[in-house]
Amino acid sequence: METDNRKNVWFAVLNVYAATQHASEYWEKAEFKLRQEGVEFHGNRTGRSGNAMEITFDACMAGYRRFIAVGGDGTVHDLLNGIGAYVDRARDNGTGLDFSDFTLAVIPVGSGNDWVKSVGVPKDVTEAAAIIARGKLSRQDVVRVSVLDDSDREISRSYMANIGGIGIDARVCERVNKLKRQGKRGRILYVTSLLHAIRHRKPKSAKVVCDGTTVFDGAYFSMAFGVGKYSGGGMRQTPEAVLDDGLVDITIIPELPLGRIAREVFRLFNGTFLRIPEVVSAKCRSVTVCPCQSEELEPVEVDGEVIGRGAARFDVLDSQINIVC
Repeated sequence: METDNRKNVWFAVLNVYAATQHASEYWEKAEFKLRQEGVEFHGNRTGRSGNAMEITFDACMAGYRRFIAVGGDGTVHDLLNGIGAYVDRARDNGTGLDFSDFTLAVIPVGSGNDWVKSVGVPKDVTEAAAIIARGKLSRQDVVRVSVLDDSDREISRSYMANIGGIGIDARVCERVNKLKRQGKRGRILYVTSLLHAIRHRKPKSAKVVCDGTTVFDGAYFSMAFGVGKYSGGGMRQTPEAVLDDGLVDITIIPELPLGRIAREVFRLFNGTFLRIPEVVSAKCRSVTVCPCQSEELEPVEVDGEVIGRGAARFDVLDSQINIVC
């Protein structure tokens, strides 16, 4: 197939590790529906954990511009970053491509499906396939997340589709991913990792600067940065986030007694989280988190993936990606 012809053909990336390794069974149903609806697509399966990004990058190189993430939030993240790596390369080569040249859809079969809650895609895989067939498109913001060294130089980069974090949630993600690499699966991983992170937590301090203005400077329990509303299986850490408003929402929980946090935790699930008086919230185009230099560096988490440790900057890009909704 000629490269130009591939621009209108979908490329599906199936994460075989999603849904406790039952993703292939769900994909068969979605695949049947797509063919029934006359949707032209090609695809590939991940051969190991983490190579969905490489598969997507190679598909971009081959000329594909429409992608279906068959998996959970981690798969969406990998496809976005495969596209991002190609966009970065194209920009360096002066070809002028950006995220607006690409379209992202999802067949949600993962254990974590938070991004689709904001996008409006149902969890039923047959219905999700029907939505792809209808082809209704919207756009959403893409956030470039950079981990910085002491001289503010970028040492690692990732692109964010939903929500990132620093603090307790990042430490939970770090432990969950470690356990998954050991072959462990199931929702219980998140519960045990949360308890472990709380039990071993040490207060950390940082300064948070939004569009040049300091909005927080002190000890914190957790920080969330989002363009989507949901994370962690339905929690609303950034409940007022809008996918396409050109802004990233910031929510900071200061260091509080555990008893106080326990009494308010229900607000994370019912959308009233920002009513807690101590919580700091803001919206901006760019936010930088500068940790206290004397403390051990915290992990930085993006869409459930830890991308490094240290200072971090979240920048909303000018170009938005097309999404099927």
